[in-house]
Amino acid sequence: MSHDGTGVRFAAEMLAADVASTALGITLVELAPGRAVARMAVTENMLNGHRICHGGYVFLLADTAFALACNSYGQATVAAGADVSFVRPVGPGETLVASAVERVRYGSSGIYDVTIATADGAVVAEFRGRSRTVGGPAQRREGDR
Repeated sequence: MSHDGTGVRFAAEMLAADVASTALGITLVELAPGRAVARMAVTENMLNGHRICHGGYVFLLADTAFALACNSYGQATVAAGADVSFVRPVGPGETLVASAVERVRYGSSGIYDVTIATADGAVVAEFRGRSRTVGGPAQRREGDR
């Protein structure tokens, strides 16, 4: 575990280079080893045919918080799999907050839970991600964003 902040800095830099997440306006609220909180406003462009936020956007926000939490140790870590359960619909103008917390890391694997809620705390979805560390200290290759 990185106690000097290197891993946390790496995860924050990873978000800054994440074109998909930043294009949707996802912002970092909190970041610490094994934990992350990210926020996203639901826009008209994110609505499905029922005029509620498309589940893919909710998943993307959760996946972003998950990625930040599992990369907060400074090792290149990717998703091995994830599941989401949707609890309530979200409309335009609402702000979503995804709070990721590490449950366990073992070998090169980890399990993280992410709660997605509205800004006032109403739970929207629960996400469980499984991570895989794919290398030593994370370093970007030339040409990576």
